[in-house]
Amino acid sequence: MQKILTNTSIKLLMKKIDLQIHLNINKKVGLNKKIGIIQSIWNTDITNRLYSGCHKTLVKYGVNEKNIKTIKVPGSFELIFGAKNMISNNPKLDAVIVIGSIIKGETPHFNFISQAIANGIKDLNILFNIPIVFCVSTDLNHQQALDRAGGRMGNKGTDAAYTTLQLLQTSY
Repeated sequence: MQKILTNTSIKLLMKKIDLQIHLNINKKVGLNKKIGIIQSIWNTDITNRLYSGCHKTLVKYGVNEKNIKTIKVPGSFELIFGAKNMISNNPKLDAVIVIGSIIKGETPHFNFISQAIANGIKDLNILFNIPIVFCVSTDLNHQQALDRAGGRMGNKGTDAAYTTLQLLQTSY
């Protein structure tokens, strides 16, 4: 018999998964860490929410606000250039998080941009010896983006911070 998941059961499942991930992160893992965040200002209502969740989580786990360097770029495609320059100009960074939002329109542009950004961030992870964490929400509509930026599906910015902290704790 096929089980139908309700919104409530999805939320509970997500909280269980989140709890399992977060229980393994040392509350002081962020002490003395320097984190770069590159935020796209395209779809700023979404990226501001992602940024907020990310920033709050980093601080919660010991990253000093003075050690979080943020730059803003026009769109998600420019996240690659922003990340590359931030790393090149700040060699003491421990990790970088890129935050963007792409919402599908009526043309294939969405597919090209999404794929290019994913490949660009992958390439930077190969080139540099610090983690560059991908937090680019690629959604079919504005409501779906809101749902993933602090709405019913959680906050992917918070998730990106947890990913970063887990990588830092693992001592890559």
